[in-house]
Amino acid sequence: MKTASLAIALLFAVCLAALLPACGGDEGEPPTAEPTPTATAEQPTGTPKPAATVSAPTARKIAFQSSDGNAEVYVMNADGSGQTNLTNNAASDYGPTWAPDGTRIAFYSDRDGDYEVYAMNADGSGQTNLTNNPASDSMPAWSPDSTRIAFQSDRDGNSEVYVMNGDGSGQIRLTDSPAPDFLPAWSPDGSRIAFQSERDGNREVYVMNADGSGQTNLTNNPAEDGLPAWSPDGTRIAFQSERDGNYEVYVMNTDGSGQTNLTLNPTGDFWPAWSPDGTRIAFQSDRDVNREVYVMKADGSGQTNLTNNPSAGDDVFTWSPDGTRIAFTSLRDGNYEVYVMNADGTGQTNLTNNPASDGSPAWSP
Repeated sequence: MKTASLAIALLFAVCLAALLPACGGDEGEPPTAEPTPTATAEQPTGTPKPAATVSAPTARKIAFQSSDGNAEVYVMNADGSGQTNLTNNAASDYGPTWAPDGTRIAFYSDRDGDYEVYAMNADGSGQTNLTNNPASDSMPAWSPDSTRIAFQSDRDGNSEVYVMNGDGSGQIRLTDSPAPDFLPAWSPDGSRIAFQSERDGNREVYVMNADGSGQTNLTNNPAEDGLPAWSPDGTRIAFQSERDGNYEVYVMNTDGSGQTNLTLNPTGDFWPAWSPDGTRIAFQSDRDVNREVYVMKADGSGQTNLTNNPSAGDDVFTWSPDGTRIAFTSLRDGNYEVYVMNADGTGQTNLTNNPASDGSPAWSP
């Protein structure tokens, strides 16, 4: 499973792209502990929007993964300078996720022969196996107060959602279903966790209290629903749904009421991500034949193609904490690179600019 292909990053990191048909899987196929790389780089022929100056505070960092023989976790300044290999290990390390207090980075690694959740200090020191279990453990998600980590594990025979303290102690199984439960997402106040479950025969968005009690099917629809994303104020959840015959971005109240199709487009729209102020939602769309990063207002109005690159896919994106910029992964240079742009799509800049495959960007707090 050690591969140079960033398809693993796209299928497995925060991106969750195994849910997306554009990344090599069938529509609605959940991520697995051992993804099979299928993507190949497209040769770009077009050019992105005209460049504009992108402000990059020197204190802000972007973690990412890079594969030039094996996947490693790197960090760089927000302008692309100071690219540093943090994990520096012969095995593969994936999916960097910053603790909200900015002091540590969680990731998962196969350096012990199976996927384990690790954490390290922001400078790469103190790399510690937190899960330390012979099963596959992955997809770490920090609680808002940085004290706990939710993750998914197949140690009980199928994927379940677990939680542990930030040092790996107190590992507790939260879900207990014969069908897979995966992709935990903390509410902004840390009191609840949204997740995906197949316990009803199809993929649904569930929510539970942080101790695992009160597990409730929110979407309750025979189609495929997934990728829950909490609004910053904790009052709404955006998600993707196939109930209209293709994937669309929906939003609902946190009790499951008021489910509304925001994108209303005949092609696939996926992977909603709220802006930090909650006024906008970025998403990925196939409406322009290739993958593009779009943004819309929180009510679905003003849908705008930000990347606007006709020749290659742009995806796996994340908002900067101040909401002024978006980092994303692009194939426009013939291999995966981490780009950044202003929130209006201007100033698209290749940060990594390396012949290896780079992706899964994650902003420091």
